[in-house]
Order: sequence, then C-alpha cells, then structure tokens
Amino acid sequence: MRLWKPEIFQGAVNKKQYFEGWYFKLVDKQEKHSFAVIPGISLSPSYSHSFIQFFSGHTGSAEYHTYTKNDFSFSKNEFIASIADSSFSLNHLKLSITSPSQSVKADLRFKNIKSWPVSPFSPGVMGPFRFVPFMECYHGVLSFDHTIEGFITVNGETVDMTGGKGYIEKDWGISMPSSWIWMQTNHFDEDDVSLFGSVAKIPWLGRAFPGFIFGLFLKGKTYRFATYTGAKISHLSVTETHITIHIEDRKLLLKINADREQGADLPAPQLGAMTSKVNESLRSKIAVELINKKRKTVIFSGTGRNAGLEFVGQTSELF
Repeated sequence: MRLWKPEIFQGAVNKKQYFEGWYFKLVDKQEKHSFAVIPGISLSPSYSHSFIQFFSGHTGSAEYHTYTKNDFSFSKNEFIASIADSSFSLNHLKLSITSPSQSVKADLRFKNIKSWPVSPFSPGVMGPFRFVPFMECYHGVLSFDHTIEGFITVNGETVDMTGGKGYIEKDWGISMPSSWIWMQTNHFDEDDVSLFGSVAKIPWLGRAFPGFIFGLFLKGKTYRFATYTGAKISHLSVTETHITIHIEDRKLLLKINADREQGADLPAPQLGAMTSKVNESLRSKIAVELINKKRKTVIFSGTGRNAGLEFVGQTSELF
C-alpha cells in the first residue's frame, strides 16, 4: 500500500487543489558545490502544471522550470516519476532541462541509501500522524544519507559529483504550514551522521497545533524526537542569524544551534498553487549535541556543514 511507501506518488492528477514534490539535496565530494533539485506537480483551479526547481547553493541562484500537467508521469507501485525528459527515483536522478534562462544536464546514481525506519504502526517520519486524515501537509524522509556517482552540467560547466553526499525527502497535500522551521545536514567530521528536523504550526479540522519531528541518524541508529514520541521542546529561539532548539524526552536531550546564512527564495505551495515563497540556504552550519540526561554524558557532539535551513512565519506559533 502507498501508506507504507511514502516515496511513491501519493496523490492523483485529477485533484483540484493539491501539490506533491520531492527534494533532492546534492553536495560534491570537495564541498564546493551544492544543489537542490525539486520536481513536483501543482494542481489548482487557476494553473495546474508540473515543475522542476533547480537551486544552486554556492551561487544562490534558483530557477523554476514549468511543464504541463501531462508532462508528469509516475509509477503506481514504486518511486519512479518523470517530468518531460527528466526522471527521478530513489536510486537515480536524470535531468534534461533546456530553457532560455538555464540549461541543466545530470545523470546521478545514489548508493547506500539510509532510510527513515518504517513499521506497521509508524509508516515513516510522521509516525502515527500519517494515519490522520485531512491534514494539509504530509512529509516523508526517504534517505538520511547516501553517496553519489555521476555529474551535473549547468550552462556548460560540468561538476563531478562522484563521492559526494545526498539527501532525499518529500511533501504532499494542499498547503505548507503558515509557520515552520526546517533543517538538514549530513556533513559532519564523523561518517554516518545525519540530522533532519522540522517544527511547524499544523492546521487540522479548523484548528492548529504546534508539532515537531527531529531525527538524528548516528552510526546506524535513528534517535527520534517527535510530538508522537512524547518528547518536548524545552527551548526555542530564532533571530536573523541563529536558531536554537532544545528537545528532550525522559532519557535524552538534543541541543541544536544553527547559524543562518542567506539563501534564495523558492516557490512553495498554497492551496495547491505554487504562490508562496520560502527562503532556503544550503550553506548554513548546525551544531548538534546529544546528551544522556541520567548519566550526564555526551553521546554525540559535532557541527554539520552544507546545511539546508528554512524559517517561515512566527516563532510564537511554534512553541
């Protein structure tokens, strides 16, 4: 069933207000180049279309390439999606974009995928909230971390991505929240470490509540802190340059200090249409500390580079 396969297309192309998009983050081995590739579909009464966003983190440039709704195709049984001559899956990304503003060619393979754990009562990163109907937005983390083989050519300049690192996630529904924080990094001094986190004002049935999900993938183990795990945010502060979050449960404390860097404004969905904006950076840094509260010992401490970071809305709506 699709419920336990968040990576595959969850919607239907005949919906009137709907969006679904995948997010591929790509960083080369030398960490000189970072890219975000966001393919998806936007369905609204005013303008239905498919799209590919291409964001270059090191230059700060972002392009939004539009295609017809009929240019989008997908498999019902596995994550294979295509938009015109470009294709996307959990293990392969192929780009063939030619427009007056930008030309992009890419052929990338992904190896050693590290996925968010899926179980019968927790089908992905949202846990039991995935079973809740009528939510405006659903989320999936498809790969915490993986290695890349291949190349990207942008306007004639080729970047060798072999040996680099990637990350994959997705969103689908009607609208993104009115306020949220999102962060991700898998570039620590230690290997096999990746952080994903999101705090959002979650609308549901005419009301709203603050919710959060954080996952620290550490040497094959996923430490989960979420609304549905009983964890609590004990501290949250946001300034123009910093985001500080402390999340804890009975046993563990996760401390996060993120340095915000300037990014680019990317289109985001509102009632299915890509009419909102979110500023995203791929050059931020996130310091992470995981503490055993009972023993008062540090399980992990490190700073993630090439971090994706977003903040939208009001902090007061999140905590």
